[in-house]
Amino acid sequence: MDRDPPLVSPRLGQAALGALLVLMPVLGEAESSFQYQRPDSLPERAADEDAPSSVAATSFAVVTPHPLATDAGRQVLAAGGAAIDAAVAAQLVLTLVEPQSSGIGGGGFLMLYDGEQVRAFDGRVSAPSGVEATLFMDGADEPLAFSVAASSGRAVGVPGLLRMLEVAHDAHGRLAWASLVAPAIALAKQGVPVSHRLNHELAAATELADDGAAAALYFTEDGEPLAAGETLTNPALAAILGRVAEQGSSALHTGAVAEDLVARVQGHPDLPGALSLEDLATYVAKQREPLCVPWRRWRVCGFPPPSSGHLSVMQVLGTLAQLSPLEAPLEEERPTAAWLHRFVEASRLALADRNRYVADPDFVDPPGGDWSTLVADEYLASRAGLIGEQRMGDDRALAGNPGPLDSAWAMQPVQPEHGTSHVSVIDGEGQAVAMTTSIGQAFGARLLADGGTGKAGGYLLNSGLTDFSWRPADDQGTPFANRVAAGKRPRSSMSPTLVFDRASGELVASLGASGGAAIVHYLAKTLVALLDWRLDPATAIGLPHVVTRDGGIRLEADGYPEAVHAALAERGHDVETGELTSGLQVLRRADDGLVGASDPRGVGTASGD
Repeated sequence: MDRDPPLVSPRLGQAALGALLVLMPVLGEAESSFQYQRPDSLPERAADEDAPSSVAATSFAVVTPHPLATDAGRQVLAAGGAAIDAAVAAQLVLTLVEPQSSGIGGGGFLMLYDGEQVRAFDGRVSAPSGVEATLFMDGADEPLAFSVAASSGRAVGVPGLLRMLEVAHDAHGRLAWASLVAPAIALAKQGVPVSHRLNHELAAATELADDGAAAALYFTEDGEPLAAGETLTNPALAAILGRVAEQGSSALHTGAVAEDLVARVQGHPDLPGALSLEDLATYVAKQREPLCVPWRRWRVCGFPPPSSGHLSVMQVLGTLAQLSPLEAPLEEERPTAAWLHRFVEASRLALADRNRYVADPDFVDPPGGDWSTLVADEYLASRAGLIGEQRMGDDRALAGNPGPLDSAWAMQPVQPEHGTSHVSVIDGEGQAVAMTTSIGQAFGARLLADGGTGKAGGYLLNSGLTDFSWRPADDQGTPFANRVAAGKRPRSSMSPTLVFDRASGELVASLGASGGAAIVHYLAKTLVALLDWRLDPATAIGLPHVVTRDGGIRLEADGYPEAVHAALAERGHDVETGELTSGLQVLRRADDGLVGASDPRGVGTASGD
């Protein structure tokens, strides 16, 4: 779509929300609405239960990281809503029930298939106009500690989630916007049970209690995180979303909510940020050309830069495809050491390219003038030639040369990435959404804004600017492609993905993951398991994980036998184990309908009819 998205929603003067939140559309909007019904009971699946089996549906399905978000999306689809309608409703519920990962104070990427074409909507946070390249440097010209910088006003980028959802809904929605906001408002008013995952994340982020408003919302008077099963209400969020229902995204980007947001960023007591009212008012959710790459019998479509996720995933898959096939990549329902070795080596090469070349395309040109040079067969064949039977030395696992560059870029050091949610939807008309959203680190910048409502609660502000390179250049003065600049969008690993059959053009799957930079590993392995090894969604996402970290390997705790550890060590790898919480969500077409599954490491669910 070539037209520029609107800066301000056309939604004006909508009727006030009724007690049951039954909302009629306004002139010029989608022509029908729906009535949300809070489920009488929705038992949470605990993270330590056995992995759920795949869920089958005949017409439509939705999968999210939380059962209340999944149920809201299912109700929208049952009322005749489009895939984007269900995604809007589900994501706004996630603002309430999964605040550690995403919300209206952050941003995201959205892939949409309208039955004919694939669209890519960019709602990534952006750097305020007043920032400088040394945003995260201290007075001694050294980077600030991550824990200090990420929990500050400097970390907060201009949020883009609502603008992105609004633009996509304006173009492809079928139900009235206000009715899609209704589920989140109802749940915020009436309260929701704290999930096991939210309780776990609160216990690990006790510094969140340093923000008085956040402490009052998420912790007891004794400073303990709300226990799993306790009721969480959020009156301020309900009030803010009420304005969003009436005014669209302009409710956050202008007026009292915007003024409160700016005051909290600029008024941070230690490290105030530069975000301004003008930055909020002028934010644009961009529409970009999706990046569709052939792989085996499929066409895999994902998000282009400023996301590095899809490029890296397809580099891993394309590099593996250049190697001679293994006779048995699976053994005892797990990937073998031989396959894991190849996978890790291909991942190291892909991430090296990412750290040198990928950044906001409005500021950085791709190698050879086209991002597809990074996934070209000839280039990936040269990369595959670096992979042998032993771990390649660090002096070989470097960025390649896919094409000429107008500017020289330095290799950016590895930095932390956290805080994402994924939603996948396929509706009854065959339209599909894959959407990954983020607020940065867990609980974002650890700043809660009440929107100037004067009520308890609110929404968390993002720490998305920490995804920029903290240093503007290396020790030799060569700049990093992903350095901070005014108006620039930080590089991300988010990788919402839609898969199509190359021969028929039919939609095959919608999927994505959370997990920061590890998204690349989680999603690449799942695509292989789902499509190449032909495992069902639940089995595919339940396979134990492996990621590369600082040149070493981390295997998921209790995921692999000691023989695999030993075999990898013999190949020269430094192996450790640990928790790898992936947040994968998958929907796949089957012969008789749809099959979906949510990551067994979380509390999410798939549902459909």
